[in-house]
Amino acid sequence: MKELQSEYQCAINLVIDLIGGKWKVLLLWHLNEGDKRFNELRRTIPEITKKMLTQQLRELEGHGLVKRTVFEEVPPRVVYSTTDFGRKLQPVLYGMCQ
Repeated sequence: MKELQSEYQCAINLVIDLIGGKWKVLLLWHLNEGDKRFNELRRTIPEITKKMLTQQLRELEGHGLVKRTVFEEVPPRVVYSTTDFGRKLQPVLYGMCQ
């Protein structure tokens, strides 16, 4: 996972470190629509590989933008959702879409 700096000269540099890259913005966009399971996310972004999806979700989770909830069932069920911090980026993502 990419380490964040202790201080940034500009807030945009922090945003780039948090959601920069090819997939993170798309993942946040789809998760802002509602909770999703891993395979639901794979279906919404068919070009992403399993490995890359796992890596990007872990990074988003590590930075506090995405929450991973594991349900104690057989078979186990895992759901991804945006955190309050991740939802704060929704207006920015919407503006980018426009």
